[in-house]
Amino acid sequence: MSEFHEPVLLAKSLDGLNVKAKGTYVDVTFGGGGHSRAILNSLLGGLLISFDQDDEAIKNKIIDDNRFIMVNQNFRYLREQLKRLNIYRIDGLIADLGVSSYHFTDNGRGFSLKYDAPVDMRMDQKLETNGAHILNNYSANHLMRIFKEHSDFNAPQPIVNLIIKFREQRPINTIFDFKKIFQGFVSDRHQNKFFARLFQAVRIEVNDEINALKELLAQSLELLKPSGRLVIISYHSIEDKIVKRFMRFGNFSGVPKKDFFGNHSQPFKIITKKPIVPSREEVQLNNKSRSAKLRIAEKL
Repeated sequence: MSEFHEPVLLAKSLDGLNVKAKGTYVDVTFGGGGHSRAILNSLLGGLLISFDQDDEAIKNKIIDDNRFIMVNQNFRYLREQLKRLNIYRIDGLIADLGVSSYHFTDNGRGFSLKYDAPVDMRMDQKLETNGAHILNNYSANHLMRIFKEHSDFNAPQPIVNLIIKFREQRPINTIFDFKKIFQGFVSDRHQNKFFARLFQAVRIEVNDEINALKELLAQSLELLKPSGRLVIISYHSIEDKIVKRFMRFGNFSGVPKKDFFGNHSQPFKIITKKPIVPSREEVQLNNKSRSAKLRIAEKL
C-alpha cells in the first residue's frame, strides 16, 4: 500500500533518534509509515511499536515482521498500551505531529479547503465531537478561547461574531458553509493562510491535540531509559513552545524545578539548541514540510 505521508526531515530525525540495533523504539505517529520503516531498517533484534488512532493509517501497517507491533490508539495512551505489551522502558520515541497528506486528499473528512465535505476533522472516527458540533454549539467565549489558544488570533471577536450570526440563520455543516461565513472578510491574497489558521484551531479542539501532546511528553520522561532520545517534529508555534519547554524543564510552566539543595533539575540534555528546519530542497519537494521544526533531547 502506498504511503500517506512524505516523511519530513527523515534523515535528521533518524540521526537524532540514534537507533541501536537491539533497542526498543516507539513511533507514536505512524501515518504512512515512513519514519517507522526507516527505523526498522536499523533494527537487528530490536523492537518498534507504532501508534496511530486513525483506522485508515492502520490499513497501511507493516505486516509479517516480528520486530514490529501496531497499536490503534491515540498516543496519549502510550504508557497504558506499552504496559499491556510488558514494555516499561524504551530507548527512543519519535513523533511527527503533522497532519498526514491523505487527510487533505480525503474529500470526506473536512481537513481540506478544496472539498465541500462535512466539517468533521476527527483523526479518530470514534470520537463523538466533530468540527460541526464545535462551530454550531460552542459559546462565544469558548470559540474565542480556541481561536486564541490554538491559532494565535490576538483579537478573534470579529471572527466569532460572524460565526454566531451565520449559525443563527442556518447550521454550519460543510466546509463551504464555513468558508462562506467569511466572504469579503479577508482579501484573496490572505485567504489560504487565514483559513488554515481557522481550520487548525477547530482541528486541535476536535482532537484535543494540546492535552494529548502534554500527556505524551510527560509519559515519555517516565519511559525513556537514560541516554534515550526524544525526537519531536512540530508544525506550529503552540506545539513547538510546549516541546521546547518540556525538553528544557521537564514541565510546561517554563519554570525549572529545584532539587533539595536549590539546584535546577534538568531531565534532558538538549541536542538541538535551535530547532532543525527543512532545507530549501526539501520544501520544494514537499511543501507541507515548510513549517516543520525538529527538536531532539536525550534523557539524563
